[in-house]
Amino acid sequence: MNNCRIVQKRLFSSCSIYRQTEFKTSTVYALSTAPARSAIGVIRITGPSSLSIFEKLTLSKNPPKHRIATLRKLYDITTNRLPDGTVESKKLLLDECLVLFFQNPKSYTGEDLLELHLHGGTAIINKVMQTIAKFHTPSSPIRLAEPGEFSQRGFQNQRFDLTEVEGINTLIHAETELQRVSALASMKGETNVLFNEWRERILKDIALLTTVIDFGEDHDIEEINDLFGNVEKDVVQLKNEVEEYLRKLQYSQVLLDGIKLTLVGPPNAGKSSLLNIFAQEDKAIVSNIPGTTRDSMDVPLDINGFKVVVGDTAGIRESDDIIEKEGIKRAKKKSLNAHMNVLLYSADEMEMNSNFLLHAKELITSDEKQFLVIINKADLVDHEAKKNLSNKISQSLGISEENVRFISCKTNQGIEDLVNDLTRRFKTITNITDKDPITISTRAKDILVNDVLFGFEEFLHFKEEDDITLASEALRSSVEGIGKITGDAIGVEEILGVVFSKFCIGK
Repeated sequence: MNNCRIVQKRLFSSCSIYRQTEFKTSTVYALSTAPARSAIGVIRITGPSSLSIFEKLTLSKNPPKHRIATLRKLYDITTNRLPDGTVESKKLLLDECLVLFFQNPKSYTGEDLLELHLHGGTAIINKVMQTIAKFHTPSSPIRLAEPGEFSQRGFQNQRFDLTEVEGINTLIHAETELQRVSALASMKGETNVLFNEWRERILKDIALLTTVIDFGEDHDIEEINDLFGNVEKDVVQLKNEVEEYLRKLQYSQVLLDGIKLTLVGPPNAGKSSLLNIFAQEDKAIVSNIPGTTRDSMDVPLDINGFKVVVGDTAGIRESDDIIEKEGIKRAKKKSLNAHMNVLLYSADEMEMNSNFLLHAKELITSDEKQFLVIINKADLVDHEAKKNLSNKISQSLGISEENVRFISCKTNQGIEDLVNDLTRRFKTITNITDKDPITISTRAKDILVNDVLFGFEEFLHFKEEDDITLASEALRSSVEGIGKITGDAIGVEEILGVVFSKFCIGK
């Protein structure tokens, strides 16, 4: 234990020797389903004492078959010393449940893993967990699992790498279809394939440079320069690939955080009504009285698989009301920070107020933002009036009539076409092509920038100085960075706590 540091107690010990030893000897358990009354509650148990716990709970010496669900009764044995000194044992039925056993190494954790599918009452679950805790002994430790410990044990037992682990956590927290798809790609190891390809190429480049460093006397200057130049070409290509990957990640991050869409318009244009249609429930107060919405409200929604944070804002107009003026100020600020703005206008209002018109032009002239002009209350005007109104608005704002749409929040006229149009624009915002979106953790992205790309840049710097030794060392920074991402690096234990602490207990 000489190379272990004494640190304050933390979620996951930074001492790898202790942690790996503790994993091998201890058995942990946790409730894997939500801690609330439900039809089924699942308790997971993993570690060397899993079968022993099964035998003690079921009072059976017949081990369960691998990956075959069986119906078993669970018991708690209580003892009571009688006045005459004899000990009386009582068998208390806890529950009748489905039991699933996964024999190591073919389990999620790579260890013996037992699942108890109980009836989901809190009293049942608590009693079974209390009974499991009683089986603890100093020689066979049994304890509650820490957050993410099942996944960490799987990682330690090489069931998956860190990119797959983080993909699992992202999948658990996925709120929309596209988030699910991108997380699933990481969980299946597709991200790891790319990182390992980069790692192998860097290692090959390091090996070539090491050959020159160790056996330089066997090569003439021209051969060394050619070899150094070939490595440089590969590093430049690798650098470009990593930078392109990071560029795509910027778009994919929007999938995780949500596309910020702001509804902007004059009072009583139907912004709150449209928000309620998107949400398919009453999220905002709707009134015929102009100026009902005084402050901004954000509502996260799933629109055709995209996470969209829709902002309902105060109507923009000239006002002397202090509170309304503050709401208008916030509405303008929110729209300037949005990925996309929907400018709402009412078909029964023939004139745009100057305050809204000025702000609308400011949003439309921004090259970084998507926008769409929507004219609500289309059920109140005929075809000719729509044509005239569309032409008038497009000229006032200096936009194409293709960016003007008519809807009716009252009759749902044009809503389906609007959602389809928004979806196409969401794909542009997130840069989604035919390929699935990519996502990695913030931790991994930071390592790509601070370790991998930094190593490439340092290599190119030392290449200019013809320092082959330092250039080789710079590439080691890059390859070690990729190892930190996948969990293959020596000394990576200090980052495991950061990764697994974000998991829920029982995963």
